[in-house]
Amino acid sequence: MVKQQKEEVDISASLSEVWRVLNDKERDVLRKNSSIQHFKRNELIYCEGDEPKDMMCLLKGKVKIFKEGVGGRGQIIRMIKPIQYFGYRAHFAQEDYLTNASAFEASTVCLIPMTVVTELLMGNPNLTMFFIRQLSIDLGVADERTVNLTQKHIRGRLAESLLFLKDSYGLEEDGATLSIYLAREDLANLSNMTTSNAIRTLSTFVSERIIALDGRKIKLIDEERLRKISKLG
Repeated sequence: MVKQQKEEVDISASLSEVWRVLNDKERDVLRKNSSIQHFKRNELIYCEGDEPKDMMCLLKGKVKIFKEGVGGRGQIIRMIKPIQYFGYRAHFAQEDYLTNASAFEASTVCLIPMTVVTELLMGNPNLTMFFIRQLSIDLGVADERTVNLTQKHIRGRLAESLLFLKDSYGLEEDGATLSIYLAREDLANLSNMTTSNAIRTLSTFVSERIIALDGRKIKLIDEERLRKISKLG
């Protein structure tokens, strides 16, 4: 993995949620020990088996958390959006990373050494509660997605993924086009299906005038019907 260039920045605006629960001394510690790294599209941020040394916050771009499955088939576990923290669970569990993270597009990430995070957590119960809440939210989302990706039919899974991307990254200025462009393989990996099934189901949605496609751009034409398909599974 290419070593990224580091630079000093004022991170107060970027890490505003954490910033609010810190005192002046803790903020100074965080500021002095944080660094910024830039990742190119598809560049790995960390790999399965790596030792978790940093907590990360995505400042700009999009990041996918994924795991290689049987036969090299990937499964996207989570999609990270600005400003969202990631990469710290494994440290708290005292284990190496069980997943991989890569930049879905050119991305800027703030890294804070876990030794610094741990020290701050030991002295600030409000910060500790912040991360307990974040881990609890992530666990709830993971539980729901596990059920949906294993029990829903292909149409329901793909519909859910499209809505998940809309809720995560929003829409472009036209109010209909997803503000993220996925390769069909990535969409399939997010939806727990083969690429060929994803392509066929997308084509079906187009013929039913639920969505429209323009290369990697996906436009939601009938969001209400998409939600019904997702709900019915």
